[in-house]
Amino acid sequence: MQTFDYDSYRLAYETHGTGDRNVVFLHGIMMTSDMNRTLARDLAKAGYRVHLLDLLGHGESDKPADLAELRMDHYGDQVAAFLDHLGLERAVIGGVSLGAIVSLQVAVRHPKKVEALILEMPVLENAVPGIVVMLAPLLFAARFLKGPMRTLFRAVRALPDGQNFAYRAIRSVMFNSPTSIENILSGAVVGPIAPTMAERRGITAPTIVVGHPYDALHPFTDADSLASVMPNARFLAADSIAELRYKPERLTKEIVAFLDALPRHEVRAKVRPKLAS
Repeated sequence: MQTFDYDSYRLAYETHGTGDRNVVFLHGIMMTSDMNRTLARDLAKAGYRVHLLDLLGHGESDKPADLAELRMDHYGDQVAAFLDHLGLERAVIGGVSLGAIVSLQVAVRHPKKVEALILEMPVLENAVPGIVVMLAPLLFAARFLKGPMRTLFRAVRALPDGQNFAYRAIRSVMFNSPTSIENILSGAVVGPIAPTMAERRGITAPTIVVGHPYDALHPFTDADSLASVMPNARFLAADSIAELRYKPERLTKEIVAFLDALPRHEVRAKVRPKLAS
């Protein structure tokens, strides 16, 4: 992985492909770039240059104790700084779950940097009951049961790696410390989370919104309603939360067709992307 400096922190990223059209794709909460590598490699084969960024507090990036640094709007600013580091005037911005919400923040706060959006499983108003049921107990444990969590996490980290997406996702969460988990989950609710309805209606970038049924944390209704209020968005139904990772061919084909249909621009970058810092 490569790194760059953001304020007083170090952010990690990796790049796939050598195309002249750039995509930045972001992970879910407490996850890492690992969850998006298959998509990145598939888009790279289709001629795109795909950058996977570990947001602050996640993966190989620094993990600050200051919760204000882990706000959704500040994540959006990190993505804008990342584009500046790469020398890109703008790019296609996308992500899954947390990454989808951060992509919306980039579109609201830095609209000129957004060429288009790929929003997979956005977490919006209809997700609140699922968030309370699924994440509140984890936050409680990270705050008050650090010792038992450390013991459990060490045991899971000692298990061999595998190819199963669900297993890899759960295991990647347990590579965080309980303190990091507490900070990430707390920081997510410190500041604004999703853009307002008026802000969503004002996002004019071409957008594809991917949603699926049977998931309380990423309700189908959130993805569908988001696509309906954004003026240049269309909805793409996935069979499940795992389709883009287990059987990605159909969705990847749709995403590539969406990207290929975007108007091309003469100037993509001011300078060549840096190899490392």
